Amino acid sequence: MKAQIAFLPGDGVGPEVLAEARRVLATIGRKFDHTFEIVEGDIGGIAIEKHDAPLPQPTIDLCRKSDAVLLGAVGDKKYDSLPAAKKPERGLLELRTLLGNFANLRPVFVFDPLADSSNVRPEVVRGVDILFVRELLGGIYFGTPRFREGDRAVDTEVYTVEEVRRVSRVAFELARTRKKHVTSVDKANVLETSILAADCRRSCEGIS
Repeated sequence: MKAQIAFLPGDGVGPEVLAEARRVLATIGRKFDHTFEIVEGDIGGIAIEKHDAPLPQPTIDLCRKSDAVLLGAVGDKKYDSLPAAKKPERGLLELRTLLGNFANLRPVFVFDPLADSSNVRPEVVRGVDILFVRELLGGIYFGTPRFREGDRAVDTEVYTVEEVRRVSRVAFELARTRKKHVTSVDKANVLETSILAADCRRSCEGIS
């Protein structure tokens, strides 16, 4: 297999993390006879420093033509005074939109030899195996209007049926390969978006 991978080290520990990822890919390539062309791009604070944009056009072009994108991290306190549209984190949101990454998978797994290292009792964490499926492209991060006026700020939470259904489908399909159980975290007794989510989730339970 041959693949081009966009490497976006970003800020903070990002370059360190992706340096190790590069080593892993090199090992995979040797072991399974794969060829990875790694091309680096800028995102976040480093991109602001070099291009005056958290996700500059060269990085956008690189991501579009690559087979995969690996992101390190974005953000630094020295950029806190920038307007929201210019902060490093905006690059992450723009990247999600660019690539259509609507589902974030966050596994929580505890290896038995590490159970005693947790600040939670070993009998509680031992055997933990949870997969969080988080929606990324709808809701309060992207809803409008959003603004700040003096001591008042507004963020708008918006979801469509399709946004809820597609991330629910991911959760249900993954659950089939695991414990066949899905827990939805919402506020369906109050929030209209959560009521919408609950209705959509029920319609997804019969996915074949």
